Amino acid sequence: MQTAPIPDNDAERLAALRELLILDTPPEERFDKVVQFAAEEFDMPIALISLSDENRQWFKARVGMDACEGARDTSFCGHAILQPDIFVIPDARADARFADNPIVTGEPHAVFYVGAPLTMPSGFTIGTLCMIDHKPRTLDATELAILATLRDLLLEELSQRQEAPHA
Repeated sequence: MQTAPIPDNDAERLAALRELLILDTPPEERFDKVVQFAAEEFDMPIALISLSDENRQWFKARVGMDACEGARDTSFCGHAILQPDIFVIPDARADARFADNPIVTGEPHAVFYVGAPLTMPSGFTIGTLCMIDHKPRTLDATELAILATLRDLLLEELSQRQEAPHA
């Protein structure tokens, strides 16, 4: 298994994430709606807004996953935050980087993964809008464009949150 690498700018990336004051906050309907729509639109059993801090990925919104967080070093999202665009793993069982990963061999039995990096206007990627399936899949160009649009809408919501005064 290839563990998720730590980006060179991780301290600055983490500072950008903390500025949002979003980690460990209660569910918010505006974020829940995004993952619910993604799960339904793409017929995926799992959809998440995953935010990557030092040691974990924390799920701001989730469909199809009971856990509120997972380990960053074994996460697919840890790899996706390093990508300039949407990161796709069609069949993790056939990918040497992930075949023996505990999230592939055990719960949630992730086979297909797609993650759209959440890159804030500051240039730092704080997490992903991602989906997981238990079987191999691919997405066509139209589906990737829809996912990119959902990501962009989510980034607008996050930017509004960043600009709003926090209680």
